[in-house]
Amino acid sequence: MDLYTRNKILTVVLGILIVALSYFLYRSIVDPYQEVIEEREMVERERHRMELVRDVLVQYRNRRGNFPPTDGGLDSLVQFLKTDEFIVERADSLFTFMPPSTYSADSLVFSPRPPHNKFEYTLNDTIRPRLYLLENPGTDDKIGDLQRTTLLNAPNWN
Repeated sequence: MDLYTRNKILTVVLGILIVALSYFLYRSIVDPYQEVIEEREMVERERHRMELVRDVLVQYRNRRGNFPPTDGGLDSLVQFLKTDEFIVERADSLFTFMPPSTYSADSLVFSPRPPHNKFEYTLNDTIRPRLYLLENPGTDDKIGDLQRTTLLNAPNWN
């Protein structure tokens, strides 16, 4: 094999090697960044869903005069969404889910993150005004507080 042929083969092999290594370098930079973006979007969807539950809690209090009790409180909200005429007529426009989810009264009280845990709701009815705490299990996100009235309906991420 002469020198010219050997240099041509080496050039082709090194060119292929450079392209392959460039691809792996690109993937090693882009893939972790894509995961960060997807995580941010999921956190945003979870927080939006919690804000929708907060809005339903406020509607429930305005229409019924009180927040639902701790036991079965989120189930009471789902029933309220299904039975209240005002809410049923306007539910799609009042409670819009972030894509790719679509509105469903049954799924409102569940986190959009797999394994779709149910939000945790607690009511403190021993003080006035009555206070509630809505928490997302598995994260530190919560709305409201059981002791401080200044945090009524306030999310902890703002």
